Amino acid sequence: MGRLHVITDTTTQKRFSHTQLAELAISGGADTIQFRQKNTSTRELIETAKQLRSICRSEDVPLLINDRADIAISVSANGAHFGQDDLPIHFARKILTNQSIIGASARSEDKILQAVSEGADYIGFGPIFATHSKSDAEAPKGLKNLERMTKLVDCPIIAIGGITLGRISEVLMAGAYGVAVISAVCQSRDPKQATIELMAEIEKGVGK
Repeated sequence: MGRLHVITDTTTQKRFSHTQLAELAISGGADTIQFRQKNTSTRELIETAKQLRSICRSEDVPLLINDRADIAISVSANGAHFGQDDLPIHFARKILTNQSIIGASARSEDKILQAVSEGADYIGFGPIFATHSKSDAEAPKGLKNLERMTKLVDCPIIAIGGITLGRISEVLMAGAYGVAVISAVCQSRDPKQATIELMAEIEKGVGK
């Protein structure tokens, strides 16, 4: 299971495409790429996902497709990540292969327990801090809630929401297995260097 999930984004920035961001992030050490794109035709999603799959496969980095099991299957992605209000995890597990990585966003204790019981391989919990990457983001959960959730289940918790380089250490100390980032990489002046620094901080924190 990857510890640094880079979610490619072309809505808050237009300098880099999904494929360019994936290449830069992987060259910087990202160990999971998540493709998320709203308001785009299925054909366009498949075409971009195919390109991302080729990039990720060449570097042996897992590719997860956000919310779309059909796209994940069509391009032979490593798995998919589903929002709390999207495809139920038990249905996703039926559709995808047993080897597929299935992630689930969960924002409360009962939703985390439900997702794990239905077969999620990891939980995306957040937003931990205030974030501008999602217009409909809830109020920050904070580190205390993160710590409580990591003790709730024997399942990797990936922290998301407002994760910056300076917050990696405290997030890992709260029990998170890893982090998912958007702005910290996609909106940085140098996505590759930003990824290098994030990964170095994660490795330092994991080693504590």
